[in-house]
Amino acid sequence: MKFLTGLLAAVLLIAGMGASHAVVRIADDRGGRIGTYVDKYQDLRQSGETVIIDGLCASACTIVLGAIPHDRICVTSSATLGFHAAWDFGANGRAVTNSEATQMLYAMYPSQVRRWINQRGGLTPHMLFLKGKQLQAMYKPCYMDAQASAIKPTRRSLPQSERIESARGQLLH
Repeated sequence: MKFLTGLLAAVLLIAGMGASHAVVRIADDRGGRIGTYVDKYQDLRQSGETVIIDGLCASACTIVLGAIPHDRICVTSSATLGFHAAWDFGANGRAVTNSEATQMLYAMYPSQVRRWINQRGGLTPHMLFLKGKQLQAMYKPCYMDAQASAIKPTRRSLPQSERIESARGQLLH
């Protein structure tokens, strides 16, 4: 009976934690229209969800850095941010830098990211990539790599209490 009571309490605890610690994972997002991302991230900011950057987040996707509080963003070892100047289609259909939109985009970034961009010549039509140790020095790690290796299936089944503890640990990060 104690075992069932403990199991029920653990399940309820895990279910409650899952609802209050929701996350959004960004991977392979090449960006798009700035206004779309501003709206999207405004809703995300209000939701209180944590953002995991786990792959490419480029162009307008990088607005997430200014829209979501720093303490609600984490990066994995696979995270890569791509920055460039904003652009519009010109009269002949070619991409033309939009200086006003570029300034607006640049102003959204946290100071450490702006400093990094400035050290590389600013926002230009050429993509700048922030990743690896430089990115991980700016944002907290997500530890998804460690979790992924811990979740690999094994031939022996874990006892019920270890499975609950393992699931609980995965939800906390």
